[in-house]
Amino acid sequence: MRLLVVEDDPYWQQAIEAIIRHQPEYEVVAMCANLRQALGSIQTEAFDLMIVDLGLPDGSGIDAIRTARQYQPDADILVATVFADEGNVVAAIFAGATGYLLKESTPNQWSVAIEDLRAGNSPIDPKIARHILGAVQQHGWTTQSAPKGDTPSSRSSAEASASQDPKLSPREMEVLQLVAKGFTLVEVARFLKLSPHTTRSHAKAIYRKLEVNTRGEAVFEASLLGLI
Repeated sequence: MRLLVVEDDPYWQQAIEAIIRHQPEYEVVAMCANLRQALGSIQTEAFDLMIVDLGLPDGSGIDAIRTARQYQPDADILVATVFADEGNVVAAIFAGATGYLLKESTPNQWSVAIEDLRAGNSPIDPKIARHILGAVQQHGWTTQSAPKGDTPSSRSSAEASASQDPKLSPREMEVLQLVAKGFTLVEVARFLKLSPHTTRSHAKAIYRKLEVNTRGEAVFEASLLGLI
């Protein structure tokens, strides 16, 4: 099995390599430390499984998932991250992830998840399954109610953007992208050299334009619209 790993943290790079080392049939074709490297490798390397973190230094792993689905539609995609909030979970699944594992998982759980993917299953951390169920219940997505070929996962970001353009300002986009990476508003203010009050005002404007009420909903909606 050929693996493409997208992980910026050296500790987790070594941890993943240690798990793979015990499986002689596994081969790492690329170890990518940022989104730019990942997008390049996705387009040039053949792989069966991509293990991807969502929080990357130059973007979101969700972009890597979307690109992998375009260039390697038959590959499995396992998200391995610290992000357990509903927005990131649902956005990753809708982008095309076939498994979702939290980094707190044991090495054995990692190995089992990879084997499950090879067997055609979709390993999901139990903590994550509740978020997916909540999203389905909240939006009322069922096989009966969703038009054939137009489920949330099949709608392209271009279609979503065409139906609703929130017209976020450049600064609001910066705030949204940092929030999507897991930064708190205090950290966003420090990073962008803004006052906490100004940052909160930008966040409120984002919520209003996206017609949401929480951080997780904002990330989820922005992902559907192709903004992140």
